[in-house]
Amino acid sequence: MSSFAWQPGETKARELSKTMNPTTQAGVSASIGTGPHIDVNRVSKSFRPSGANGRGDDARSVVALQDTSFEVGRGEFVSVVGPSGCGKTTLLRMIAGLSSVDAGHIFVDSKRISGPGPDRAVVFQHASLLPWASVVDNIAFGLRLRKIPKSERTTKACELAALVGLSGFESHLPGQLSGGMQQRVGLARALAVDPQILLLDEPFGALDEITRRLMQDELLRIWSGTGLTSVLITHSVDEAILLSDRILVMSGRPGRVIEEVPVTMRRPRERGMERTPEFVDLREHVWELLSGQLAAQAND
Repeated sequence: MSSFAWQPGETKARELSKTMNPTTQAGVSASIGTGPHIDVNRVSKSFRPSGANGRGDDARSVVALQDTSFEVGRGEFVSVVGPSGCGKTTLLRMIAGLSSVDAGHIFVDSKRISGPGPDRAVVFQHASLLPWASVVDNIAFGLRLRKIPKSERTTKACELAALVGLSGFESHLPGQLSGGMQQRVGLARALAVDPQILLLDEPFGALDEITRRLMQDELLRIWSGTGLTSVLITHSVDEAILLSDRILVMSGRPGRVIEEVPVTMRRPRERGMERTPEFVDLREHVWELLSGQLAAQAND
């Protein structure tokens, strides 16, 4: 791992995992005999440009996703990469229940998704924190909506602040935090509601390289301690390899999964693995797939 001193937090992550949903704690082993945790089954999605008439004119529709299928096992970390505009974020929003599907179905624990649910939490590229609320109050926002008593939600928010390396910043406002610290608040806010599934939409894309590496290490540590089923949208092939059990490579628009690339390198993942032959081979293979899609788009 990075030389950044997160070792005490590893114990905190294990302690926190004991208070989380038993299904979440069980990790990959819980998937034995229970089927996939997430099942995306032949999903398609189209959009009409702003200003299009309301008559359902297909000629004006943009097909973002078409006949997209894949599964994610319980406790698995899966990344999705693909050309810009291939529907990656749209796919994540549909798994979160924030956007509907036009065709096909998405199941979580064999139940069809009909909207957002407490079993799924999203970390967006921009933290979108409440500017007037402290770190603790931002982390506890979802708990407040669930009418959890103030003392209980404050205690949990302080534990999560420590988990993501924000001890001593509990009373700070978002405007007093760096971009990386704000993203840690967003991650802690997602974890506060005890989700079974963590959905990450390029959460480190706007960060500088040093902060991004530290946040990748942080996410790896937290995932190892909680066993959350995780789906990451990213444009970074190296990030996908470092974090994932599998990488889903998508085609250009309309997006669909063209290959599932297993990442079999040992865990825990460590800095320096980027220079190993296995890592380099994976990087080259994924880039070849992406380059082929970019070339196909250019020829259309």
